[in-house]
Amino acid sequence: MSDDHQHSGAREHDHPIDWREHGVKVIPGDSLDPNTAQTPGMNRAAAINRARAGAEKIWAGTVVIHPNAKTGAHHHGDLESIIYVVKGRARMRWGEKLEYVAEAGPGDFIFVPPYVPHQEINASPDEALECVLVRSGQEPVVVNLDIEPAEKPEGVLWKDPIHR
Repeated sequence: MSDDHQHSGAREHDHPIDWREHGVKVIPGDSLDPNTAQTPGMNRAAAINRARAGAEKIWAGTVVIHPNAKTGAHHHGDLESIIYVVKGRARMRWGEKLEYVAEAGPGDFIFVPPYVPHQEINASPDEALECVLVRSGQEPVVVNLDIEPAEKPEGVLWKDPIHR
């Protein structure tokens, strides 16, 4: 391959790429796929993955946690996760005994490193928690852990020292 073709975006043998088929994809919000790994207490739906969009390195979708609900303790193997809060109030607990806590609201991003045991909690008694979730890989890894929940949020008014 000559130098002037090396960075042209062309694939081997200089066949033109069908950008219509292999270009930008828009996934309508009402067509997300709920057939993905689930954690009790939350509804995940896939928007961007290999099957739906041809993604190789990232996965994206939505998560809804019902008012007052919490997930079980879980982790996502070697995947990195980013959660963007669209609506509602998220309380995250993490650690071997879920002993650490932080809260996030609309517009906030949450980063969850690989293998971190965590629990997502909807801190609102009457509003659903709606988030966008992005992961660093295609495998929908969810390892549900047998850790006694640090907190049973139903009917408990509780604030950590950071968010008084």
